[in-house]
Amino acid sequence: MENGNGGVLGFEKELWKAADKLRSNMDAAEYKHVVLGLIFLKYISDSFNETYREIEADPEGLSEPEDRDEYTSRNVFWVDPDARWEHIRDNAKQPTIGVIVDQAMDALERDNHSLKGVLPRDYARPALDKQKLGELIDLISGIGFNTIEGVSKDLLGRVYEYFLGQFANEEGKKGGQFYTPRSIVQLLVEMIEPFTGRVFDPCCGSGGMFVQSEKFVETHRGRLDDIHIFGQESNQTTWKLCRMNLAIRGIDSDSVKWNSEGSFLNDAHKDLKADFILANPPFNDSDWGGNSLKNDIRWKYGVPPIGNANFAWVQHFISHLSPTGVAGFVLSNGSMSSNTSNEGQIRKNIIEDDLIDCMIALPDKLFFNTGIPACLWFVSRDKHNNKFRDRKNKILFIDARKLGNMVDRRHRELTETDTKKISDTYHLWRGEKLESTDIEYQDIPGFCKSVDLEEIRKNNWILTPGRYVGSEEVDDDEDFEEKMEKLTTELARLMTEGHRLDDEIKKNLEGIGFDFL
Repeated sequence: MENGNGGVLGFEKELWKAADKLRSNMDAAEYKHVVLGLIFLKYISDSFNETYREIEADPEGLSEPEDRDEYTSRNVFWVDPDARWEHIRDNAKQPTIGVIVDQAMDALERDNHSLKGVLPRDYARPALDKQKLGELIDLISGIGFNTIEGVSKDLLGRVYEYFLGQFANEEGKKGGQFYTPRSIVQLLVEMIEPFTGRVFDPCCGSGGMFVQSEKFVETHRGRLDDIHIFGQESNQTTWKLCRMNLAIRGIDSDSVKWNSEGSFLNDAHKDLKADFILANPPFNDSDWGGNSLKNDIRWKYGVPPIGNANFAWVQHFISHLSPTGVAGFVLSNGSMSSNTSNEGQIRKNIIEDDLIDCMIALPDKLFFNTGIPACLWFVSRDKHNNKFRDRKNKILFIDARKLGNMVDRRHRELTETDTKKISDTYHLWRGEKLESTDIEYQDIPGFCKSVDLEEIRKNNWILTPGRYVGSEEVDDDEDFEEKMEKLTTELARLMTEGHRLDDEIKKNLEGIGFDFL
């Protein structure tokens, strides 16, 4: 049985349970690097061994399997004998296993320039229980199951990605900023369809946007070398996770840069004009350096408030778009309606410049590290009939707050059906034809509506989808008087039971379709 992401149901979950059991009292933020480093080491070694067997099996015998150049020419990492997984596995029960793993990491960085300064160390530290380290190595040794070529690598990639999400969950509000839940990334990617060109994420975290972009191209039978990724991350530890995550997928990460100042104060790709931007910046960030950037050239639509980076990010994205570029990014819900500290004016100016293509209100409980409600913005530099129909002075609003399934008590995920429903709506609205259908876009009350700029002006340039899409149509034979009589009776009952009147009025009015912003 497969899950929604094409994997064997429960495999990653069971492996996580086993690995988490070995964690004991170690903090998740520390254990994360122990586990992910070992998974990475296993991946690199498995990739090397596949190539080794290919060279060894060459009937003409023209190549030598221990010739480092053979691996460089095939874009495969060279792995020194002392860094190969079989050496790690065979010594897993030795008290010196921590030193052996550290030496393996050193050898990988020494022999492969792109891994320089990326891999975790300190497996030999006294605080790390060597018996449990050995047991963890035994556990990871089971990933792959001697499967056919390529499947082992895919399994390792899935495990790495799943573990990233679980660590984000474990760390909660203390961490997890580096991880955007996969269902949200998938939706962003399906919406903007990055087939060819430059893909940019200036706050790239652990690299999920890039991974999903490559998966999208693979799924749609495109050419992986048709997209080129560019990224930046200010947290060095997270940047290392990103480089490892991309290496596991065989994605070139040379243009994913780190500096401690971050994208606002030290833009590592100042001259880049991207075809696609995918991003999940920190919500409502108050520590972004706004004091020293008041006259920055990026603030074409207005100076962002010092205490909130939301519209600094929006304008940073816009400044990096090519003339036909598209951006999809996550922001807090406040960005759609706030009028404080010049934010309303900036939003108005961006809307009036006809850059907003689509707005999506998301369900709650999607994120591991914040309870702040979120939305998706889609910005297009060219709405005047470039690849799609002319959408000049129109914005598509989608209210997806009722979608998604709860995966546990605290977290929700968008399903593949949800993602398809939302992205198909956007594609139809843009004038694209869906496969094997002649369906055309139409407004759906309570879910989506195409809105003219004039209506948005009348609503004070507020971009909250619930204000525009209306209420879901229902078959209802009750007339208004009957509804009001029932509502009055119910409110009277609640008052006699001591309920707060204002909360109950709001709840009941929402029940008959009134939208509270």
